[in-house]
Amino acid sequence: MRQVLRDFANRFTQGRLWFIAVTLLATAVFGLANPIVQSLLAPARIDFTERSLYSLSPGTVSALRGITEPIDLTFVYTRQEGQAYPAIRAHATRVRELLASYESLSRGKLRITEIDPDPFSEDEDAILAAGLPPVSTEGTDPLYFGLYARNAVDDLRTIPFLAPERESVLEYELTRLIARLDDPSLARIGVLTGLRGMEGDGQETGYAVLRDLAVRHDVVPVDPDFVSLPEDLSLLIIAHPPGDLDDFQLWLIDQFLLRRGRLIVLADPAALAASGAGLLDPVVRESRSSLPKLLDHWGVRLSETVVADVSAALPVQVEDADGRTSVAGQPLFISAPLEGMATDDPITADLRRGVNFGASGTLSVSGESGLAFSPLIQTGPAPSAINADFALRNPDPADIILAYQAGDGPEVLAARLSGRFATAFPGGAPPVPITGDPLIDDLSRAAAADLPGHIDTSAGTGAVILVADVDLLDDGFYLNPNGGPALGDNGTFILNAVDALLGDDGLLTLRSRAEALRPMSRIDALRSRAEARFFAEQSALEQRLADAETRLSAFQRAAEEAGFIAGDFEAELSPGERAEVQTLRDDILAARARLRAIERDYRKDIDALEAVLKLLNIWLMPIVVLAIGAFVYVRRRGRA
Repeated sequence: MRQVLRDFANRFTQGRLWFIAVTLLATAVFGLANPIVQSLLAPARIDFTERSLYSLSPGTVSALRGITEPIDLTFVYTRQEGQAYPAIRAHATRVRELLASYESLSRGKLRITEIDPDPFSEDEDAILAAGLPPVSTEGTDPLYFGLYARNAVDDLRTIPFLAPERESVLEYELTRLIARLDDPSLARIGVLTGLRGMEGDGQETGYAVLRDLAVRHDVVPVDPDFVSLPEDLSLLIIAHPPGDLDDFQLWLIDQFLLRRGRLIVLADPAALAASGAGLLDPVVRESRSSLPKLLDHWGVRLSETVVADVSAALPVQVEDADGRTSVAGQPLFISAPLEGMATDDPITADLRRGVNFGASGTLSVSGESGLAFSPLIQTGPAPSAINADFALRNPDPADIILAYQAGDGPEVLAARLSGRFATAFPGGAPPVPITGDPLIDDLSRAAAADLPGHIDTSAGTGAVILVADVDLLDDGFYLNPNGGPALGDNGTFILNAVDALLGDDGLLTLRSRAEALRPMSRIDALRSRAEARFFAEQSALEQRLADAETRLSAFQRAAEEAGFIAGDFEAELSPGERAEVQTLRDDILAARARLRAIERDYRKDIDALEAVLKLLNIWLMPIVVLAIGAFVYVRRRGRA
């Protein structure tokens, strides 16, 4: 027995059993310590991903740490049904990880629950009661993939479907939902306008976008002759500002921006919606609008011309000289292309139908102001400037084409201006205007006396959404007259802008996240080159086939004109012509065979290319590591 113990001790000291014992001990320690450390250090993490996929923005962190009352958030996901859709399955993991980060940073104020509902269960009843509909799938059971949240007073907000394609705005939507539940009071939105459709409180009349705003918020109309703005405004919308605003009114707008930091301005060098009188509005209103003193101070220029874009022209009915009606693209009416919209801003990131503009102006940077000018919507690559007076005369598309002079780059139709704003009135408040009416002047002085004092700079980050068109508000530019789906995302764009600005100061600078999906860019590039090569050969063969068939048809028509039967025309041809006909037929057969081969081989070549690159990217490194390990193992055994 003593000898056995001595042999065991010798083997242990030689290292083999020592190595095994250390490995087992390390495994046990790691297994026990990992959950403890994970629970203690859950909020702490280091993000090494290239696009900071697991780092929350400062605005989100601020919103989570500022939650005052508990919020219960329920993530609903039918796992079994979701497994059939790889995009949803991967996005569910992303949502789950993001919610875990939110919960860990909320200091216990945000409570996350995940539900995987069974059909006809109480969980499904609760989900339906919260307003989350099932997603239509090919499966027999419903697929739920959304979330809902309630605050302490049982206010409810939902995201009915967490679409994978909206991953870039997922953090914004979650943070906005939490911020709204933390402060559920209705926001007061002031509207200063020179458009009839934007007048009033939106309860019964007005443009659809105004009525939609009134459903979500408390809309307060601002009198064009205002000497003070309504109290407790969260946001001011200026849509086609009246042209006779005096310096005192501009100062009131300036001070509102410095204090509240939220402003939407829609101005237009050619407002078609206000250019003519009608039965409902017999007054011919001013067709041009701007805020020159404020825009100049912000370093922004609104063009005096309008923009036309043939690449994004909306179809309109035109009548020719004979009275016949046809449809043609009107370059003055632009459906802003999706590729011209900012994908990194939550205002435009989710727009899918374009935004329709009518004789819009353009925006550009005119000077240094220290503010960030971020385009939201742009035209196509070659727009043209058109005289505003000419555009107001409702010219035919053909007349616009004749005046068209393509530019050398896209023009900005809408933009976000953000940063620390300074006053446009460094000398202080201008004097209250005197009308000559003692009663009105006394009331104006009394109202001005109750105003807060002048400030020179904003306390925090402010944002102004600038739009160089007011016609996009008109229902006729984007709503289906037959009651079908909207033809453009005009209303969604305005509502998104309002929602973005009504967030807290952290949400003002919150941008869309990078998507977690990492495409194989080299595969995509090689696929593009392969497609170009195959399509070029395909086009050449199709042209060769068309030429051969045209030549052969010419022989047949000549024979038929000479009175020969189409099948017997070769008998009257010379030997050289018969040889050419046979060559043409052989070319046709060869070209068709090659086209079939191209269509068959194209997918096979692309798949082979992708498989090779995936092998190199995914398996090469593990194989190299295994080879190195095997080499070290064999070398150490040789030494032993």
